[in-house]
Amino acid sequence: MLPNWFNKWNRENPKDVFGPGILVGALGGAVFVAIMIVAWGQPYATDSLQTGPRGTGMSVPEFKAELAIPDPDIAELIEDEPYIPEAGDALAKDIYENVQVLGDVTEDNFNRVMAAMTRWVAPEEGCAYCHGDGDVETYGEDTLYTKVVARRMIQMTQNINENWDGHVNANKEVGVTCMTCHRGQNVPSDIWFKVTPVNASTAGWSSNQNRVTPLSQYSSLPSDALEKYLVDGEVIGVHSLESRSDEDITDPDVAGIQNAERTYALMNYVSNSLGVNCVFCHNTRAFYDPEQVTPQWGTESLGIGMVQEMNTEYLIPLGDTYPENRLGPLHGDAPKAACKTCHKGYQQPLQGTNVIQYWPELATTGTPVYE
Repeated sequence: MLPNWFNKWNRENPKDVFGPGILVGALGGAVFVAIMIVAWGQPYATDSLQTGPRGTGMSVPEFKAELAIPDPDIAELIEDEPYIPEAGDALAKDIYENVQVLGDVTEDNFNRVMAAMTRWVAPEEGCAYCHGDGDVETYGEDTLYTKVVARRMIQMTQNINENWDGHVNANKEVGVTCMTCHRGQNVPSDIWFKVTPVNASTAGWSSNQNRVTPLSQYSSLPSDALEKYLVDGEVIGVHSLESRSDEDITDPDVAGIQNAERTYALMNYVSNSLGVNCVFCHNTRAFYDPEQVTPQWGTESLGIGMVQEMNTEYLIPLGDTYPENRLGPLHGDAPKAACKTCHKGYQQPLQGTNVIQYWPELATTGTPVYE
C-alpha cells in the first residue's frame, strides 16, 4: 500500500520512521493550507492607497478584511428628516425658557434635535442627564453642569461645520455632530489630560519622556506633544538639517532637537489616530520639505488648527464648570480633544459617512438651510 521508495527506505532505516512521516505531514499540511486559501481567501491580503509616485514606497497598506468591516457605530446613526419650516411656525425661543442656542429653530425641529442629542450623548439617562428629574417646567434652569456644557458643545459643533469646512468636508460633505465624538457615551473616548512630568525624580526635558503613557503612544517619546502643539500652539517641526546652524534655538519660532522629538510624538499620535502611516501626508524622499507633501497634509494642517481652537476656545474654558470627577487626575485640567477623539482609528470619522445631512441646525451658527 505504501510507495516503493518508502518501503526501501524503511528497510534500510528500520528504526527511523519519523523523517518521512514529518515530510509527508508537512507536504499534506501545505496542500491543505493552499486549498483553504484558494477556497476562503487570503486572510492577510492587503489593499494599498497610493499617495505618491510609483516606486517610492508612498502607499498606505490596509488589510482587506478590515476594510470590509464597517465602523459599528455607523449602525447607530440617526436618519431623521427635518421639518421644513412654514410661515407662522412657532420658534423654540418663544415656547421654552432660557433657550440660548437653537432659539430660532422651529419647535418641531428643536425637539427633533434634542431627542437626537439624547441618543448621541445620554441614551440611558435620557433628558434627565441635562435637565434633571424635575417637571418639564424646570427644563429652562441651568442647575446641572451638563446642560451648560451641552450648550457650549452645540456652539462648537456649529462652528466646526461652518468655519472648518476644509477639514470636515475635504472630499465630500461629511460634517460633524455630537455622535462624531460621543458615540452614545456621556464622555467621549480618547479625550486627554496633562500627564507631565512623567519622571518625578528628574526635572526639565528629561521629566517629559522615557515613560510609557497613552499620550506618547506607549513609546519613550515625549508625553507633552499634545499639550504643546494642540493647546500652546508651539512650532511643529524638526531641527535644522545643517550640522552647524546659526539659528537661535531660544527663538520660539525655531525648532530645536526637543521640538523634533515632540514632533515625532505628535506624528506618531496622528498616524495611530487615523490608522495610516507617515506617507499618508509626507513624501518619503523629503519628510522635511513642505513643498513635497501630499494633499492630505493640507487637510491635516487644517485639522490641527481646528483642534487648537476647539481646546482653547471651547473645552478648556469649561474647566470651572465641570465637577472634580470630570477633571484631570494629576493637574485638575479640563478634558481636551485631539485627532483620535473623532477619528477612532479611521481615516475619516465614521468612515466618511455624511452625518450632517439630517441636521442643518448644527451645520451653521446662523439660520439653518432646509432643502
